[in-house]
Amino acid sequence: MFCPFCRHENSRVVDSREADDGNAIRRRRQCTACGRRFTTVETAVLAVVKRSGVTEPFSRDKVIQGVRRACQGRDVNEDQLALLAHRVEDTVRASGSAEIPSHEVGLAILGPLRELDEVAYLRFASVYRSFSSAEDFAREIEELRSLRQRDGDRGGDLDSHLATGGASPR
Repeated sequence: MFCPFCRHENSRVVDSREADDGNAIRRRRQCTACGRRFTTVETAVLAVVKRSGVTEPFSRDKVIQGVRRACQGRDVNEDQLALLAHRVEDTVRASGSAEIPSHEVGLAILGPLRELDEVAYLRFASVYRSFSSAEDFAREIEELRSLRQRDGDRGGDLDSHLATGGASPR
């Protein structure tokens, strides 16, 4: 790390603190040559490898954008979307890999989205899994119902949404 003032290559760490909910470390440094202080922020880079082979940094904002489209017209607020994106990032980081395929990010979205809103989950899954027929939807709905039965949940949003022909309650 070069001093931003004199370009000297040595500095000492004066103070370190967590930043960004523990995803970064903020370090206060002092240049050993000129004595001036400066701040650095260190983050562990998490890269997403797209199908084309292009690598880009993981972005919570991109997760929120994709899920927001699926939640359009549903009773889901920005705080819930931010929490979902945080859960997805935690899941992806827990893999222990610095690079993760975009497909794995999509899989990490499906579980929390299913818990948040089943209709939005179906919308997202239909695009993510490339549903090509009504049978694909029926199969996924049946799987949701069996999961709900296994977990002891009641009918909820999905059944009421289907009963109203997909009309939004708004």
